[in-house]
Amino acid sequence: MKNYNEIIGFAIIVIALLLMVLIIARYTYLIKKELINKGVYSENRSVKYKYLDIGCIVFGLGVGLLVSSIFTSMTLSEDTTDLLVWGTILIFGAAGLVAAHFIRKKLES
Repeated sequence: MKNYNEIIGFAIIVIALLLMVLIIARYTYLIKKELINKGVYSENRSVKYKYLDIGCIVFGLGVGLLVSSIFTSMTLSEDTTDLLVWGTILIFGAAGLVAAHFIRKKLES
């Protein structure tokens, strides 16, 4: 019985993820279609700085991993270490995203 519960749970998660992807794709298509009909949509708008965003986020995550390695060498409880490691990685990843935003604004002006 336990095996069936795991299979059903996994199937529900997969179906939910597929539904989310389909809904997002459908509404993105409808929004782009409306913008094209109104003459507002420009396809080259977001492609220009795509690698800037990815680079800044990956750099932030890398710095977060580097800083979080300090916490693994300390004598802290396992829960505290996990919290500090993941928190540091997420904070530096977010800082990379914020840095990408400000760099993009500076380059566009």
